[in-house]
Amino acid sequence: MTTSDRRAVLYRTATLEHLCPYGLKAKDLLRRHGFSVDDRLLRTREEVEAFKAAQGVTTTPQAFIAGKRIGGYDDLRRYFGGKARDPKAATYTPVLATFAGAALMALAASHRAFGTPLTGQAGVWFIAFSMVALAALKLRDVESFSTLFLNYDLLARRWPPYGYVYPFAELAAGGLMAAGALTWLSAPVALLIGGVGTVSVFKAVYIDKRELKCACVGGDSKAPLGFVSLTENLMMVGMAVWMLVMS
Repeated sequence: MTTSDRRAVLYRTATLEHLCPYGLKAKDLLRRHGFSVDDRLLRTREEVEAFKAAQGVTTTPQAFIAGKRIGGYDDLRRYFGGKARDPKAATYTPVLATFAGAALMALAASHRAFGTPLTGQAGVWFIAFSMVALAALKLRDVESFSTLFLNYDLLARRWPPYGYVYPFAELAAGGLMAAGALTWLSAPVALLIGGVGTVSVFKAVYIDKRELKCACVGGDSKAPLGFVSLTENLMMVGMAVWMLVMS
């Protein structure tokens, strides 16, 4: 590609009311791929609408390379060989990010308390912190969570209010487990919700062969119901049994 071909023209919205974030990302993407950018800002709503009408497009930004319209940010990503994010695609990323954050906090707490991150207590804290974090995600929108939960949880299907109770029970059990307090209460609660969850997920995924979304990170979850969901529930069951044995 010649030097002249390494130039791009980018039209992006930058009004007083709205600075398009995808325009900024498109500009950065072009620069990271070695392009000099002729950055043309659309400063008013009238300019934005006139540009879209002239180009026959419905959105901004719009990038042009060597006189050819490439399109918006996602189109640029594909042009450079990347993949555009599909907002409807199934992903375990939120669940894995939650577990990673809980693990980091558990290791940090262990290091602070015992001078080393690798302790048995770190494992306890990891599960407890995971429960608290997952409960917080569910509590962002309890109504949506309870609706998605009804797709597969056996107890919620028999008693729908359980879908509203579940995140509060998970939050309380996780907090008490982290504190090592009221084991007589936290362990049975964790055993109940984890046990029912394990049976429910196993039946839905491995017996009924249903393809569902997991409500583990809230009602807007794109995480598939499957192995990760089963693991979450088994961790709660294992923690509850261990705490009852040790108490």
